[in-house]
Amino acid sequence: MKKAGITADKEYIIGEVDKRMYGSFIEHMGRAVYEGIYEPGHPKADKDGFRTDVQELIKELQVPFIRYPGGNFLSGYNWEDGVGPVKDRPRRLDLAWQTTETNEVGTNEFLTWAKKVNAEVNMAVNLGTRGIDAARNLVEYCNHPEGSYWSDLRKSHGYEKPYGIKTWCLGNEMDGPWQIGHKTAHEYGRLAAETAKVMKWTDPTIELVACGSSNSGMPSFIEWEAEVLEHTYEHVDYISLHTYYGNHENDLENYLAKSMDLDHFIKSVTAVCDYMKAKKRSKKTIHLSLDEWNVWYHSNEADKKVEPWITARPILEDIYNFEDALLIGSLLITMLQHADRLKIACLAQLVNVIAPIMTEKGGEAWRQPIFYPYMHASVYGRGTSMKLLVTSPKYDSADFTDVPYVDAAAVYHEEDEALTIFAVNKSKELMETEIKLRGFEDYRIIEHIVLEHQDMKATNQKNRKEVTPHSNGTSSANAEGITAHFTPLSWNVIRLSGK
Repeated sequence: MKKAGITADKEYIIGEVDKRMYGSFIEHMGRAVYEGIYEPGHPKADKDGFRTDVQELIKELQVPFIRYPGGNFLSGYNWEDGVGPVKDRPRRLDLAWQTTETNEVGTNEFLTWAKKVNAEVNMAVNLGTRGIDAARNLVEYCNHPEGSYWSDLRKSHGYEKPYGIKTWCLGNEMDGPWQIGHKTAHEYGRLAAETAKVMKWTDPTIELVACGSSNSGMPSFIEWEAEVLEHTYEHVDYISLHTYYGNHENDLENYLAKSMDLDHFIKSVTAVCDYMKAKKRSKKTIHLSLDEWNVWYHSNEADKKVEPWITARPILEDIYNFEDALLIGSLLITMLQHADRLKIACLAQLVNVIAPIMTEKGGEAWRQPIFYPYMHASVYGRGTSMKLLVTSPKYDSADFTDVPYVDAAAVYHEEDEALTIFAVNKSKELMETEIKLRGFEDYRIIEHIVLEHQDMKATNQKNRKEVTPHSNGTSSANAEGITAHFTPLSWNVIRLSGK
C-alpha cells in the first residue's frame, strides 16, 4: 500500500471557479445535432423535435454553457442560412466534415433548445469565409432589442425578445491549414481586432474570445498567441486553447500522465498573455478559454470508411472506456488548479461526437464512462478552488518525469458550507491518504464517491452499463482531518459539510 498526503487550508485559495469551466460544445458535425439533440419523430421528442431523454441527461450534468455552431464547420457557415422559415432554408455542402447540412436547426432553434437545458450559449462567428459585416449583423440579430433591420428581422421570425448572448468566439482554429479561410497570425489578428471593435460597438456588454493555437504542437505555437494579442489585446477578453489526448501506444502510465501536458499548456499561454500585458503596459488581464478539450482517438480509423455527403454522417463516435474516464478526471483537476486564469472550458463535444452522451436513432440514450467525472465536477465543483499541498509518490513514464500518483483539487462553497475534494489515484496499488483540514475542522464526511473498474478497457453500451460510480468509498474522520483509502486506479469525490 502506498501513502500520500493532502492539506487543505481555508486561507489558501487559487480563485473563484467560473461556472463556464463546466461548459460543453455542440457543432454541426456527425450526429451531434441531427439524431443527437434533435430527432423529430423520436418517441421522446418534444413539440420542437428535440429529444427529452437527451435533455434530461444534459440537465444531470448541469452543463451551464455550450459553444455553438463550431468548430471547423463554423469557417464555412453562413448564419443567415439557419434563420427564417425552415422550408426556405438552403441545403449546403459542409466542406469541413463532408456532410450535407439541411439547416433545419439554426440559430433560433439552438437558442430555444439551450433554454430547455438551462444553458447559456457561447456563440461563434465565421472569420474563415466571412468577416466583420456578418459578425456584427449576427450580434444585432441576437442581442439588439428592436428598431433595426436585423433585430426586427428576428422579431419577424417569431422571436420577440433579444437573447443577450454574453460570450462570443472570433472564429475557430484559424492557424490550421485544414481550416476554411486559414490565415497567418497577422491576417487573423487584424481581422479579429476589427471584428471585435464593431461587435462591441453593437453590444458593449459582450465578451470575446480570440483564437489561440489549435494545439500546443503547432509550429507557430506561442508566436501565434503573441502576434494575435499584439493586435487584439485591448479588444478581447480571452484567448482560446484546444487540446485532445489519446492512448495510441496503449501505455496506461504514460496516458494518465498527460494531465501534466495540459498543465504545461495552460502555464505557457498564461505566460504569453502576461508578457503582452507588460509589453502594452496594460491594466487588463487576458483570461483563458479551453473551449475544446477531450479524449479523441478511438474513432480515427473508422471515420475513414464513412460515406461522405450524407446528413448526420456518423463520425467521431468514440466509445470511451474506464481509463479515459480517469484521464478526464485528472484533466478536470488540472483545470481547477488554474481557476484563477482559466475561466471557460468546453468539453468537446456533448452528444454522439466524442461525447459523454450517446444516442441510438429512434432508441435510447446512455452515459459513457467519461460522463461521471464531468458530472461530479460540474455538480460539486462550484465555488472557490483551494490551493492544496499534495505529497505523493511519483513515477516516470515514456514522455513524463516525476508524475504524481495522486492528482487532487478541492472546491469550497462558502454559502453551502460545502468542501469537495476530487482525487485520482493513478497507481495500481491502494493509496492511503491523510487529508489535513485547516479551517474545516468541524466538517463531516457526507459521501465518498468512487469510480473504479477491474478492466481499464471497460465501456458502457446501450444494454451494458459496466462503468458506474458508487458511494462506498472508504474514508474516516480523525483528529486532524480524514484518512482516505483511494482504491487502485480510481476517481474519488469526497464531499464534506460544515452544517
